[in-house]
Amino acid sequence: MQITKINNYKENLIKEIKRLSIKDITKISNLFLKIIKNNKQILICGNGGSAANSEHISNDLMLGLNKKKIGLRILSLSSNFSKISCIANDINYSEIYSHQIRTIGNQGDLLIVLSGSGNSKNIINALNVAKKKKIKTLALLGFDGGIARKKCDYFVHFNINDMQIAEDMQMITINMVMKYISTIINNQNKKLNDFK
Repeated sequence: MQITKINNYKENLIKEIKRLSIKDITKISNLFLKIIKNNKQILICGNGGSAANSEHISNDLMLGLNKKKIGLRILSLSSNFSKISCIANDINYSEIYSHQIRTIGNQGDLLIVLSGSGNSKNIINALNVAKKKKIKTLALLGFDGGIARKKCDYFVHFNINDMQIAEDMQMITINMVMKYISTIINNQNKKLNDFK
């Protein structure tokens, strides 16, 4: 029984990786390159495992995409527990990301939301505020994509009813994007600033 579950997990994860298109990787990569060119920032958030992924992704993209370790301007809205608990306590938990975006987000920035269901209230509120501030939005979503799929400008949908695989695919997708962008930058012998 346990072996069957493990094999099912492995097979389903492999299927999702194979289903992930180069078109989706290119689309996200172009969004990131536009952020670099325009000297804008990326804001990223999620809940639970997706919040942890948002921090991991923020670390990786900030550290650097080229040999000189020049990185993207990226901030995980999930990373400051003091800030999150303050907003949750003084305003509402559903505003933990939208309030931050309202305060520090700027037109031309990019908001990335990571969500298994696509239905979390704080994620939907974040997308709504981003739209009002003319911030582009990208969602990486599992299950049926939920409300977020209809609210964002761009999305990658992992059409599987498995939270762990959806969260695995968030990281795999961004890791592929990082490889793609790093290759472009390093092959052209350019710093990120050269794309401005």
